[in-house]
Amino acid sequence: MDESPGRRTQTGAAQTSQSRVFTVPNALSVLRLVLVPVFLWLLLVAHENAWAVAVLMVSGVSDWADGKIARLVDNQSSRLGELLDPFVDRIYMVAIPIALAVHGSVPWWIVLTLLGRDVVLAATLPLLRSRGLTALPVTYIGKAATFALMSGFPLILLGQWDALWSRVILASGWAFLIWGLVMYLWSGVLYLIQVSLVMRRMPKVGR
Repeated sequence: MDESPGRRTQTGAAQTSQSRVFTVPNALSVLRLVLVPVFLWLLLVAHENAWAVAVLMVSGVSDWADGKIARLVDNQSSRLGELLDPFVDRIYMVAIPIALAVHGSVPWWIVLTLLGRDVVLAATLPLLRSRGLTALPVTYIGKAATFALMSGFPLILLGQWDALWSRVILASGWAFLIWGLVMYLWSGVLYLIQVSLVMRRMPKVGR
């Protein structure tokens, strides 16, 4: 039976929405991506810690606004945004910890722990593709972990000044970082459990 005109219109509208490129969330994701080299230059070359913190804060606010706008505003969600946002998150989760370790603000074991978790999860991608999947949905705890880490890093950087207020901020930054690290590892365990369930319950796709 042919689809009704109304259903075809709705389907076409959904496809058009998913194929959008020029949306506010996508623009914010691109802005965050551009700010990565700006942050690295400010921190490691110009040694402008205050401006580097400001860049991280702008990035954090834009990340929050990105998700809110995509969920709450009509015609702002897109397939590109679904791929671009987590991709930029991954770039931040690699670049920022390494930069802060080079700067001497955080120990290298934290960086290696974060990167090791991501490497282990990346190794599961061929398994998911064998079941016809490109990735698993981002979990709430994973997003919360990223938020805590992205809040902790600028606070730790802001806590490098020799003043009482700076030491208080530094302690808050470490609290965010440790809590975020625990959630980040736990979200990785949950992801591996999901991969295991997929491998057991979904058949392999044909080549």
